[in-house]
Amino acid sequence: MNEWVMVIDDDANNLRIASRILIGQKMRASCVKSGEEAISFLSASDKHPDLILLDIHMPGLDGFETLSRIRQYPDLDSIPVIFLTADEDSDTEVRGLNAGALDFIRKPFVPEVFLARVRMIIEYSRLRSNLTQQVREKTRAVIEKQEMLTQLSIHVVEALAAAIDAKDTYTNGHSGRVANYAKEISRRFGYTEKQQDEIYMMGLLHDVGKIGIPDAVINKPGRLTPEEFEIIKTHPTIGSFILSKTREMPELVVGAHWHHERYGGMGYPDGLSGDSIPEEARIIAVADAYDAMTSRRSYRDPLPQDVVRKEIEKGRGTQFDPVFADIMLQMMDEDSDYQLRGD
Repeated sequence: MNEWVMVIDDDANNLRIASRILIGQKMRASCVKSGEEAISFLSASDKHPDLILLDIHMPGLDGFETLSRIRQYPDLDSIPVIFLTADEDSDTEVRGLNAGALDFIRKPFVPEVFLARVRMIIEYSRLRSNLTQQVREKTRAVIEKQEMLTQLSIHVVEALAAAIDAKDTYTNGHSGRVANYAKEISRRFGYTEKQQDEIYMMGLLHDVGKIGIPDAVINKPGRLTPEEFEIIKTHPTIGSFILSKTREMPELVVGAHWHHERYGGMGYPDGLSGDSIPEEARIIAVADAYDAMTSRRSYRDPLPQDVVRKEIEKGRGTQFDPVFADIMLQMMDEDSDYQLRGD
């Protein structure tokens, strides 16, 4: 079946060029000149496009508001969106990613780049849809074979976590270690076995949003520029968007979305503080920071254990929930041979 792409742009010339490129590749193109027209068309149709190309600057509803309105319809919220823009500033990209766009295409269009990004996002969307369907099928089967398929689900998520870590040259095994540390912290805090298993799964997928971060930023040798760090800071929002489609395991969103919040505030993406941060995310935050400090990075070796200890003590009540920081410190005190660290 041919891919179907909707193009929303108030410039008739842009619509003609986009349509010509798409039709030339045997794709179906639907072109509209405003956000209002697009919403009217989409909300009234039983079938929906595989992808929306959405101009940012339009009279009436701009691209951001149009995307927000589209996402209010439950049957439209999974359609992937690429923003069309002539803007070059990083603020536009950050705002677009936070709004839920998966990519950008620059104007004027370069046909080869245009097609590459369109095909990449359509394929990504199909893979995500297939993953969601697989999770739904596995979850239904759990009712019949609970124990066997629970283990299978864990292995599937572990494999996905390994694929996420593989995107970053310097985080091999990171997700698995964070999951194990978080599970042990939760066990010592008094979680049930079921709760421990849930936080383990959250830990495995806490960085899933890094799938949407450019490799050049993820694997940059040395420290990031402020602009690059702003791009990195979008991964919790991207992760929660991805996992929100897995409705059978809604708790997975917690770790992905809030693991970079700070107990004293000033974290991201929502700037929460104290007990307003979900408890599981507070646990994962300590585990994540510990593994970051005790693993090799492009710009340094693993930090010495005494230095890590001082950093966690320093972060009690500001970066970390004091209760979970103290449990992590207890685990460190028992680790006299410094085995709890990455390669």
